[in-house]
Amino acid sequence: MRVEKGSDGNRGGHGRCLAPVQYPRNVAQLHYGPARVPSRESPEEAVALLQERGYTACEIDFEGKFWMDYPWAEKFGELARAAGIVLSVHAPIAGFMGHAERGKKLNMAVGMLDHSAGVAKAAGAEVVVFHPGYLLGRERDAAIDSVVEQLGELRERLEKKDRAVPFGVEIMGRVRELGTAADVFAISARTGWVRPVVDFAHLHAVTDGGFTEAPAFREILEGADAVLPPDAPFHIHFSDIAYANRNETKHLPYGEGTLRVEPLGNALRDFDRPATVITEAPDEASNQAIREELYAAVGTRSASRASSSIASGSRSRARKNSA
Repeated sequence: MRVEKGSDGNRGGHGRCLAPVQYPRNVAQLHYGPARVPSRESPEEAVALLQERGYTACEIDFEGKFWMDYPWAEKFGELARAAGIVLSVHAPIAGFMGHAERGKKLNMAVGMLDHSAGVAKAAGAEVVVFHPGYLLGRERDAAIDSVVEQLGELRERLEKKDRAVPFGVEIMGRVRELGTAADVFAISARTGWVRPVVDFAHLHAVTDGGFTEAPAFREILEGADAVLPPDAPFHIHFSDIAYANRNETKHLPYGEGTLRVEPLGNALRDFDRPATVITEAPDEASNQAIREELYAAVGTRSASRASSSIASGSRSRARKNSA
């Protein structure tokens, strides 16, 4: 098995970034990129920046609001595919399932997830990430039943609109709330079309810093592997994290906390499954530091990025093309 580069080297005329050097390892294919689209100026500018920074993945950031229309999404997806960049969508935070009462809030959440799926289909994104919601005073099993029931209703709605894309439910960083690894794996197993989204920053927080060695990462990946479809990639969120009382407080610049990506890379080598790792670090220097350490651990040395003159030229072309 081997780590493969995320594209065939064709960068679609929007800058050039050398492919990683390949080594014989186990991960079928590794993609890595940011949790935010780096520019909202134009799809061309966004893809040029992703290439300049050496990324092969990007999560479309709708956590706060929808900011991308369908034509923008279609063009962004077209350019990303040409550059070998895989896309995902993060739905708005309020778009969660498992509401204790039916009414306005549930209807709003369904609408948000419906629209997220529409954008994901337009962009060719591989998964829509959403949060599992809250216990809301219920027993855990009852809350999970509610999540699964409402997801089933959502699926029927999406199928009628021909936008039944894969969804991903995220492991959360609240120790006494819905969204533990076991909760997420149970929801995935019961639905079949909802994948686990493994957030190792959240897991590190709720275990009071328990993710420092490869076996801890491997155990969680084994749980995700057991409920994922055969060819689906692991979808992973990663950043350094601050926490208190086993609850997340904020993302940290890489190195300021105690979570490191090398054990994750070592654990990924044990699986013959693609992986998409999304960095949620608060600064670009951290994104790049995580990237270099991850590729080194998995067994791929990321090659030098394009020169600043090439990158500058690609941004100029992007602005000209979007004008």
